Amino acid sequence: MKQYLLSIYQPASQGQPDPEFLAGVMRELGAIREELEATGSWVFGQGLHAPETATVLRPKEGEVLVTDGPFVEGKEYLGGFTIIRAADLDAALDWGRRYALATTLPIEVRPFQGEE
Repeated sequence: MKQYLLSIYQPASQGQPDPEFLAGVMRELGAIREELEATGSWVFGQGLHAPETATVLRPKEGEVLVTDGPFVEGKEYLGGFTIIRAADLDAALDWGRRYALATTLPIEVRPFQGEE
């Protein structure tokens, strides 16, 4: 089975969600993860700290420039990700749809290279 990255994008303007809403999202994500594990499709997944905790390393003229914070200003940022195994893109998209519905956030599904 191929591996796919499910990227979870959060709006930059969105603050901390209501605790009751977040609890429901976490329950849904837990149920999806249990199903992924039961089918042998779970590889790894985790949320990320806010973008301002990022450090960017950029090569320039034989040196590496270190910049604190996100690389670019954007309306959305990568808030977390999950890596799954799926038979094909359609199956990976089905899992991605479930994540989108559970989180109410955009989900990008992308295959890893070298698994054709």
